[in-house]
Amino acid sequence: MPEKLTFLLGGARSGKSAHAERLITQFPAPWTYIATAQAYDDEMRERISIHRGRRGDGWLTVDAPLDLVGALGSVLDGTPVLVDCLTLWLTNHMLADHDVEAESARLADVLSRPRGPWFVVSNEVGLGIVPDNALARRFRDDAGRLNQKVAAAADEVLFMVSGLPMKVK
Repeated sequence: MPEKLTFLLGGARSGKSAHAERLITQFPAPWTYIATAQAYDDEMRERISIHRGRRGDGWLTVDAPLDLVGALGSVLDGTPVLVDCLTLWLTNHMLADHDVEAESARLADVLSRPRGPWFVVSNEVGLGIVPDNALARRFRDDAGRLNQKVAAAADEVLFMVSGLPMKVK
């Protein structure tokens, strides 16, 4: 199987995850879904349930809200991998008061050397207005820097708009 990183980004409800799921299932199962979400409330539990409900047989789910580098390192060579999503992973590190710059650099390094067909989903958060508070501005800026690192390492970058993929790279 090809060792290739495909990066999918877009706004909320742009179809990123569903498109990534369609792309990865073009490869033979099993597929590894590395989830970064944490269910802190009922609304997030419902979102996670919807995502899980879309995936049928052939999927192995690995929960990695913080140790995404370790989760990627544990995947067997040649295994199709879907990481969903980088912005939740970033949020988890920010809330844990971790060194986001160092963690992002570690992740970008691992993603620059995919060991199979890897698909990574992230949100584009820099297209809206400038946030009105320092934490939100820091998140927007950190997410933008992380997305740039991953896009630079990716073999292919897709920008999702209303469920439609636009090839960027």
